[in-house]
Amino acid sequence: MIWALLALAGGLAVLIVASDRLVISAVRLSRAWGVSAILIGAVVVGFGTSVPELLVSALASADGRVDVALANVVGSNIANVTLVLGGAALVIPVVARRMTLKREGLLMLAAVTLLAAFLWDLRVERWEGAVLAVGMVVALTLLVRWSQSDVEAVSEAQSEVEEMAGAETTTVRLEVLVGVGALVATVIAARVLLEGALFIGDSLGLSDVFLGVMLGVGTSLPELATALAATRRAETDLVVGNVLGSNLFNSLGVAGVAILVGPGPLLSLGRPVLATMVAVAVAAGYFAITGHRVVRWEGAVLVASFVVLALLSA
Repeated sequence: MIWALLALAGGLAVLIVASDRLVISAVRLSRAWGVSAILIGAVVVGFGTSVPELLVSALASADGRVDVALANVVGSNIANVTLVLGGAALVIPVVARRMTLKREGLLMLAAVTLLAAFLWDLRVERWEGAVLAVGMVVALTLLVRWSQSDVEAVSEAQSEVEEMAGAETTTVRLEVLVGVGALVATVIAARVLLEGALFIGDSLGLSDVFLGVMLGVGTSLPELATALAATRRAETDLVVGNVLGSNLFNSLGVAGVAILVGPGPLLSLGRPVLATMVAVAVAAGYFAITGHRVVRWEGAVLVASFVVLALLSA
């Protein structure tokens, strides 16, 4: 058990650090190859921050634990809305741009609802994974088009790319090597994390849902760290964008890949958890629309809803 706990903690730590470095290399390479800041922000950064969820879910599906794989996605979506957004609102009211809520917010809600609909019969087929994957391509296309017509979005994307790339002098060859190394480390860390979590879960008799939700919390730590950093700088719109983007990629890209890798019955992923995923997304959207901000008491409600879910699914 001690070794499993060490594997869990070490795997999670390496996974977060390595995946973050992978995104930085991808951003630097994309910029060196002349990719637009909008495309880098929507695809490279957006998808890159979901690498932990993607690898953990894909590996779990490949091992025949599709329940854990999709519970990881559902858990990450719930954690993003309740812990990341709710936690940030406890520190400072989170203000959201109306256009962000109108476009990206509705797109995320549609993706979460589609995922819940596919999982509702407690069985997933490859065609459903294919639909989600195609939906991810459509969503990315929409995000890029919307951003190109939004002057403020272009400016924010350029600032984000410059901040992530940093002022450090580097070469394409070096970044390719570092990126490959980070990718290898990320895959290995995801495997170690998953095996440690599965061992602990099986030993303690934890449900696949609870295990997946806790993995979802772990793989959402980068989003939480980003949200707290943005909150300290009073850039709360970045918190909203981060949550919306992460849930969009999780629901379409990560879930799509996991289902394509290992379709099958969902023996322990119950409908109440799926309903919770949609409900907290709707609640957060309602909170944000009313006054275009999420205030402290609303953040407390979101955080409390996660605690209740964790206790019920244990």
